Amino acid sequence: MTSLESGVQSHLLSAVLNPEQVRLDVWNRLREEMTRLEARYSEGQVSSDERVAQLLSLFAEVHPIERLFVFPGEARLLRLAEMARRHDVEELAEEVRRLVGLLSRHRDRACLVSEVDGERSGAVGELGPEGSHYFTTLVVDDMEAEDFARVHRGMVDAQRGERQFIYELLQVRSVEDALMAVLVNDDVQACVVRQDLPLRSRSPVKQLRSTLEPILAEAERRGEAASLVVARWVRQLRPHLNIYLITDESLVSRELHTERLFDRVFYRYESAHELNVTVVDGVRERYRTPFFDALKHYASRPIGNFHALPIARGHSVYNSRWLRDMGEFYGPNLFMAESSSTAGGLDSLLDPTGSIKEAQEMAAQTFGAQRTFFVTNGTSTANKIVHQTLLQPGDVVLIDRNCHKSHHYGLVLAGAQPLYLDAYPVREYAMYGGVALSTLKAKLLELKSAGRLDKVKLVVLTNCTFDGLVYHPERVMEELLAIKPDLSFLWDEAWFAYATFMPLARQRTAMAAAKRLAEKLRSRSYREEYRAWRARRGDGDPAAGARAMEERLMADPDKVRVRVYATQSTHKSLSAFRQGSMLHVWDEDFERRASAALTEAYYTHLTTSPNHQIVASLDLSRRQVNLEGFAMVKEAFQLAMRTRERLREDPLLHRYLRLLDAEQVVPEVFRKSGLNRYVGPGSAGVDDMTRAWSQDEFVLDPTRMTLFTALTGRNGFEFRSKVLMDRLGIQVNHTSINTVLLNATIGVTWGSLSFLLDGLRHEVERLELALSQSTEVERRLFDAKVRSITEELPPLPDFSGFHPAFQPSGGVGEGDLRAAFFLAYGEENCEFVPLTEAGAALESGRPLVSTRFVVPYPPGFPILVPGQEVSPGIVEFMRKLDVKEVHGYRPELGLSIFTESALERVASGGARELPEPRARGTRHAPGKGPVPAPH
Repeated sequence: MTSLESGVQSHLLSAVLNPEQVRLDVWNRLREEMTRLEARYSEGQVSSDERVAQLLSLFAEVHPIERLFVFPGEARLLRLAEMARRHDVEELAEEVRRLVGLLSRHRDRACLVSEVDGERSGAVGELGPEGSHYFTTLVVDDMEAEDFARVHRGMVDAQRGERQFIYELLQVRSVEDALMAVLVNDDVQACVVRQDLPLRSRSPVKQLRSTLEPILAEAERRGEAASLVVARWVRQLRPHLNIYLITDESLVSRELHTERLFDRVFYRYESAHELNVTVVDGVRERYRTPFFDALKHYASRPIGNFHALPIARGHSVYNSRWLRDMGEFYGPNLFMAESSSTAGGLDSLLDPTGSIKEAQEMAAQTFGAQRTFFVTNGTSTANKIVHQTLLQPGDVVLIDRNCHKSHHYGLVLAGAQPLYLDAYPVREYAMYGGVALSTLKAKLLELKSAGRLDKVKLVVLTNCTFDGLVYHPERVMEELLAIKPDLSFLWDEAWFAYATFMPLARQRTAMAAAKRLAEKLRSRSYREEYRAWRARRGDGDPAAGARAMEERLMADPDKVRVRVYATQSTHKSLSAFRQGSMLHVWDEDFERRASAALTEAYYTHLTTSPNHQIVASLDLSRRQVNLEGFAMVKEAFQLAMRTRERLREDPLLHRYLRLLDAEQVVPEVFRKSGLNRYVGPGSAGVDDMTRAWSQDEFVLDPTRMTLFTALTGRNGFEFRSKVLMDRLGIQVNHTSINTVLLNATIGVTWGSLSFLLDGLRHEVERLELALSQSTEVERRLFDAKVRSITEELPPLPDFSGFHPAFQPSGGVGEGDLRAAFFLAYGEENCEFVPLTEAGAALESGRPLVSTRFVVPYPPGFPILVPGQEVSPGIVEFMRKLDVKEVHGYRPELGLSIFTESALERVASGGARELPEPRARGTRHAPGKGPVPAPH
């Protein structure tokens, strides 16, 4: 992606800027102003000239953006202005109220209302047929009004009889207007572009003019055809839209690359019917859900049930005297759609050849992948599938220690050796950020110097993290591939599935980055740039030595292979059922090196009885985001920004509760753009957003709202349970010692936001009253509690390292996780050490080596893994940790560690053997010698 493309993508979809909201605000102001003017006019308080001037100024304010919508639209706006000039105050006031009411209820679909457009109502009826779907077709053509009216009549006539997909035409006359309409009008689903048209708008939207100027200037400089500019940028900004070219030439020029940029080319407007069916068919194809459609068809058929699911068709439920409430609660369709059969169009998830295969192919296209696979056991399973696909025993994996536990267990199963990397710490909030690129490069170069680079196969990173830290995947992959050209990448995007549908975030998704990187590496310009870079570096290895750490590295285009995998919890941010996930692939060596292995991994980890409802929900969630993901994700960004504004602007709320911003969670060294915060004094402007999302090593996803709770005297766990859950009925699923994470997803509404803010304000008012009435002793206790979770936090436990017994010879810190994991299956190899005695044991020189994963919630990452040495810092962290849930740790027994004899045996060479079958002996009781630690 060029710097222009990257910058403009960020610019145009900056959540700071929302012209559509400005438009709605102006219409509401116009309605209010009309009501006031009507009253004052009846009393003779406003002169005619003054009244007209006020109204016309509001009409002028909304006019540039109103041209980009069908309803009320430019023509109706001009009629209102003419009514104002005629001083038809009462009629004008009534018409404005009516139009604003229709706009609020129906948006652009209001153009179908009979009282608004009699011609249209004759075709489709009041708001269209029941169950129909409305969309807008953008016509980018500077034809005269009478010519457009003729085309419009032809398209309306061609739609007669269509009952599922109804659309209206919206004409814009320039490249600039087309791009503005695509950005601000969410109803646009198809673009019909004329080959020859002007670049610049005669009535631009002022908020977007400066942003679009680089595109227009670049097009002028290069002498590009206007239709190409429109198509290329629409593909960048809203890649899921259908684009059709209208040309006056009988055979369009080959250099227009119509097969890549346009879905079809038409010669003039020769056939309204053909253009209509093409437009409708394009949307119908995107709407289609192959597996869900097959499931509905299956559920509607009369079928005798003699297979292994008694619940199928609901007979075992509805014929039961004790289970009928289950049927009443879930409804009949759930049972009608249950089957263990893969016949009748339902297909097999393990070996798809029909509807599931087709659904996965459509998902790949929607998410920008080469291939997509559905997973019904959650992203934990998707992660293990990737590990088993790409890794063999003994391979080395660079992995963020804070990755989800499924990755660590996946490495155990694969027999690969993790080289754990620590992310940068955010100590004030007891959380980790991301792994710096310098850390990744340094570790790869260290492995290279040690002669172990050939063993490194995979890099595993989380993008975005729980707390909203987003990497720059393209830069990370390019520089690491410069050191090892065949390196593979697994980006855990469990919380980032929505990002594809917002250009601001899309550029930082794994699939978009992989595609851009692959295209860049194969381009002539990159080869020339690479040759010049090599010449400057001299004849030596360009990816070695101190200079490799100081300079930006370039991958050798003749050696590099782009192999990228992304796992997404579709259910976490899109409309899929729980455990519905997708595995996306952009792998240039997939067929040669991964296809067979992935098939075997699929067989290994997926159930042979997948839940059809989960599969169908993945199919449906793809449909939704393909057609309205842009609108819904943009709304989520707006909601997050408004939440941040409200919490900062309210003095009482801000006194006790604050949402963390970039300056709190991204160190300045990673924010070269200078972006500090999204709202408040010195907050990000559009230019800051552009630079940050285009260039910074890490950015903060504004929809991940980390609420700092310590000033209320409650830690994150207490605030979640006692305030949000018990008092307000608000659910969240992640906390740290002094924070609670709030997610602005496509399922959060403005009403939900209002409910949250009202509840938080009520809570701080209660706190303020309680503190004002507290005694001096009570106030000291409160202050001490605040101090304990702001200034006296336990140190974050960095990865202490594997014990030498579990490190391979010549290694640089990687560990044999699998050997340690299975060694703990032998009871004789394990014992417990109480946490209160662990410090003294370490001081005496005894190594304490964990037998298991120890994962406190919060913070939710493993502070110990099998084979890892227990450090004094980890002991201190665990002693100060005030949480109730710690997986892998039994406080009544202590830490499970390997016995000294087991470590000696491992170190002497008897280590890596698989343990003998577990003995069935009696265990020692606590207090009577070492306590064997069950695995």
